[in-house]
This record gives sequence, structure tokens and C-alpha cells, in this order.
Amino acid sequence: MSKIPVYFMPGLAASSTIFERINLDESVFEMCLLEWEIPQPKESLSDYALRITKNIKHENPVLIGVSFGGILVQEMAKHIDARKVIIISSVRSNLEFPRRMKIGKTTKAYKLIPMKLILNIENLAKYSFGEKVNKRIKLYEKFLAMRDIRYLQWAVENVILWDRNEIDQNVIHIHGDQDEVFPIKYIKSCIIVKGGTHIMILNKYKWLNENLPSIILES
Repeated sequence: MSKIPVYFMPGLAASSTIFERINLDESVFEMCLLEWEIPQPKESLSDYALRITKNIKHENPVLIGVSFGGILVQEMAKHIDARKVIIISSVRSNLEFPRRMKIGKTTKAYKLIPMKLILNIENLAKYSFGEKVNKRIKLYEKFLAMRDIRYLQWAVENVILWDRNEIDQNVIHIHGDQDEVFPIKYIKSCIIVKGGTHIMILNKYKWLNENLPSIILES
């Protein structure tokens, strides 16, 4: 029996090292890690998703995305046949965005974000992972790899302007009840991880290692 290919997409500005604590049975699953690439000028999210699918070397893979990576894998699934799409610490439609993101879209306030300041690792960590980062900056220096201003401008805009307004019920959503970026009160339905924050891929890895296999294999 061939292994099930499982492709992992990290969150905004993060590298695939965020998955280093995720361990799936190697006799059943083949873990494959995806990375962010610099977007082309004015590249749409759909076109970018299509380009990232070129890095998928297996048929019918499982796609797992964290945060903005969760948005991206949903777009990728429009271009390829995926066995399953699983998102972690993310959203299944723009209806699940918190109020501040909806206001940002209406007012275009996101265009005023000083990207050069965000390129500072501490500010980037706060933007990508939430406010409680002071003791973890060293950790984020390791995990936050994409600090190119072209990518950041593109990524922020494409999160805020994501146009999906209907939830795909086939997408499996895993979410922490303490997520500060996408608060649980805005999430329609999901598998809840108690005590899970927006960075639970790092600190709730034991729960994920115990539960991901059955979630993937569930028919």
C-alpha cells in the first residue's frame, strides 16, 4: 500500500520549520513541506496558489495549511484534486474574519501598515503570531523566514481581500479556543483545541500528533 502524501503550508511569513515537531507515522504518511515564494507583481491569490501547486509531486494529496497557509491551501484545492484539505488556526471564509479585519478591508487601512517596520523581527512576530511574544523573539527569528517587503505587502493585502464568502463544508478546520488572531467567537464550526492559541502548531504539537492521523484517515 502506498503512503498518503501530506503537504504542509506554513503561516504568513513563516518557514516550514514550524512543522518540525509534527510527526506522522512514516509507514502510513509521507510528509512534504511547502514554502512561501516571492509573488509576481500584481499576482492574484488564485494564480499564486496555482504556482505553488507546481511543487506538489503526488496525486490526490492531503493539504494542511496554518493561518494564511490555510487560506492558500483552500485556493490550491481549486486547481488540483486533493484527498483532504485541513486548516489549522485559520478561517474557511471571510465571514469568519474578526471585526478589525473587516474594517481594514472597508477603509483600506491595511495600505497604511508600514511594511519596513514590520520587517523588524519583533514587529513581524507580533503581526504574524499575536502580541504575547516578548519571551519568544528568539524562537520567532528561527520560524519567521520570509521578510521580503514584496511578499509582506502582497500577503497582507490578499488576506484582507480574500473573497471567499461561503464555507466549504468539506474543509476540516482545527482551531484553538484561545486564538488571538482569529478569535473562536467568529468561527462557525471546527474541531476545538482547548488552550490552543494562534501558534498552537508549535505548542500543541502533541495534540496534533495524536489526532491528525485519524483526522486524515477519516472517510
